[in-house]
Amino acid sequence: MNLEHFIAKRLITTKEYKSSISAPIIKIAIAAIALGIIMMIVSIATGTGLQQKIRQKVSAFNGHIIISNFNGNESDGSDEPVSINQTFYPKFKSVKGINHIQAVATKLGIIRTENEFEGITYKGVGKDYNWSFLKEYLVEGRIPNLSSNLNQEILISEYLANRLSLKLGSSFNTFFLNGKENKLPKSRRFKIVGIYNSGFQEFDAAYIIGDIRHIQKLNNWNVNQAGSFEVFVDDFNKINERGEQVYKEIPSTLNAQTIVEKYYYIFDWLKLFDFNIIIILIVMIIVSTINMVVALLVIILERSQMIGILKSLGANNWTIRKIFLYNSFYLITRGLLWGNTIGIGLLLLQKNLEIVKLNPESYYVNTAPVDINIGYIILLNLGTVIICLLVLLIPSYIITKISPAKTIRFD
Repeated sequence: MNLEHFIAKRLITTKEYKSSISAPIIKIAIAAIALGIIMMIVSIATGTGLQQKIRQKVSAFNGHIIISNFNGNESDGSDEPVSINQTFYPKFKSVKGINHIQAVATKLGIIRTENEFEGITYKGVGKDYNWSFLKEYLVEGRIPNLSSNLNQEILISEYLANRLSLKLGSSFNTFFLNGKENKLPKSRRFKIVGIYNSGFQEFDAAYIIGDIRHIQKLNNWNVNQAGSFEVFVDDFNKINERGEQVYKEIPSTLNAQTIVEKYYYIFDWLKLFDFNIIIILIVMIIVSTINMVVALLVIILERSQMIGILKSLGANNWTIRKIFLYNSFYLITRGLLWGNTIGIGLLLLQKNLEIVKLNPESYYVNTAPVDINIGYIILLNLGTVIICLLVLLIPSYIITKISPAKTIRFD
């Protein structure tokens, strides 16, 4: 431990210092640092957590990239059929960063019970469907069995089940539009084997999920036809790049659209969180820095005699400035220690107990999700220390203006 470090440590541990005029200001500075780091950790963790959760939910129902026919949907809500005999299916080998592709189809329908009816979108899926995303939202029952012969099993949302007074094991009739042939609706009877709740009401209010073979029969398609392909990528941050690559590799009769393009209004809203987080970071760092500047100035003025004595003993300005910067560093780290402990503790409470609830109609989630990223937390702490110390170099310059003769003579 060098001389400057030793003196700085003595400054913040002596009883005289703790009972001095500057003690309340020091406590306020430490509290400001702690509060600032709490706000920054919580804002980043909740902001990125919400973004990730919404991305997961949108991709769970759509994939990351949707390959479909250019002609769009039919008048009955069915997808224009596309052959599954494609060079990119079932493995998209020509584009790196793609981990899965699945064939699906949709069709509009109306569920009719004894007392209620509700418009829905039936999503037909096959044996290649990746259920891992929806299993997370399964609240009751199981996933439909698609490996056997065609059956009536479907997955319905808790939202629709409640509105239609249905429960696990219930059966109901669904009438599908048949607009293309201008005939009467076709009816199918389904049985609920699983109930999910994604908290994303836009999807929960629309989708029931079952076997794609029902749609193939309703639309008079053959077994090699589907409505579209859902493509999943490894890295969501590269979704636009992968979308362009996929578009170049598929036939000219097909179109590729990312979920960022399809649900642009959701992702534009999510971008606002990045802006809000940046504003919070800037404000909190400014507040913390101002409090530390005030505290350092008070300490310097209060210790002007000590500065004069050190100068008279031969210490240069930079040596004395380092003493007070070391002192500031101790105070900053103390504030960071409290701030990190409280901030991470609050995040762990929210992650495990889900204390803070959100309105799913506004935020697409039931509870505030958190993403505890150690890398971000370390960068926040390092950034706070570096910025504060760099700014504190300016007020520490006042030490060069203190005259040993005046300060010692004053005593």
